[in-house]
Amino acid sequence: MINIVGGSGFIGTRLSRMLVDAKMPFRIIDKATSFTFPEQVSLADVRSTEELTRVLSEGGILVNLAAEHRDDVEPKSLYDEVNVGGAKNLCEAARKKGIQKIVFISSVAVYGFAPLGTDENGTIHPFNDYGRTKAEAELVFKAWQAEDPAQRTLVIIRPTVVFGEQNRGNVYNLLKQIAKGRFVMIGDGQNRKSMAYVENVAAFLIHSLSFSPGAHIFNYIDKPDFTMNALVSHVRVMMGKDEKIGFRIPYGVGFFVGKLFDFVSRVTGKRFAVSSIRVKKFCANSVYGTSVDKTGFVPPVALADAMARTIHFEFRGDSQNDKLFYSE
Repeated sequence: MINIVGGSGFIGTRLSRMLVDAKMPFRIIDKATSFTFPEQVSLADVRSTEELTRVLSEGGILVNLAAEHRDDVEPKSLYDEVNVGGAKNLCEAARKKGIQKIVFISSVAVYGFAPLGTDENGTIHPFNDYGRTKAEAELVFKAWQAEDPAQRTLVIIRPTVVFGEQNRGNVYNLLKQIAKGRFVMIGDGQNRKSMAYVENVAAFLIHSLSFSPGAHIFNYIDKPDFTMNALVSHVRVMMGKDEKIGFRIPYGVGFFVGKLFDFVSRVTGKRFAVSSIRVKKFCANSVYGTSVDKTGFVPPVALADAMARTIHFEFRGDSQNDKLFYSE
């Protein structure tokens, strides 16, 4: 039995669909009921060892997707309670239920603003609480595996930004701005971005279930990487627009505007689509290396096709009745 902790979310829902197609038994463990697979849900909070122990299947596989991940989580203590405390609770519950295989979805955020091409051996240097607590959670799971290294399997997957149909994160926000003719390029657009399509991430996750005992760590990226100029031009063409990007503003101006929104947000308590950290991330390079291909995995969907699927679903299809997932 595959226990998908945090399985009611974006990646978990796509993973569940693929497990159904593969006829692989699974259970969703989440504090919220799955919109797509409500009959598969056992309610539990990762902050409670007792609740996790009650619902985890004996001797099954544990896939941990649960996380606090938004840039604006309040109180900030939730990052530690869910991401680090949750990892400790899951390991304790796994010991009690005889679980010997854990797959943990971490993040390239553990590297912070990393050098181009940073691979799995890159320096861990997070710049925010999300990346910090993901890195600390990795250490918790590594300690669990090291208790019985000959029998226990740990797979840590560090995806870059994950996009796809039904997701309302940064990639969708970019696509929406382009579709509505409101996009403004900040900076020179020469910074490069790695991306990951949700179906490919889920497919690799399934692929990793067959790995032998040991600790396995992988960045997950769908190649090729794009400069922001190339990405925006490519998307514009897919949307039937001229490839010319148009208006730009210098990075310094964009960052200052982001700081203004930060101030207004602190004063009013409102959340805005613009912030200094989002401007900084938008203009940063985020290009990573990966050893995924050494496992024999072949992504089922090419990156260009994945982007085309997402654009068609969100802006040309009828997605109004589908469940939406909000992330960063």
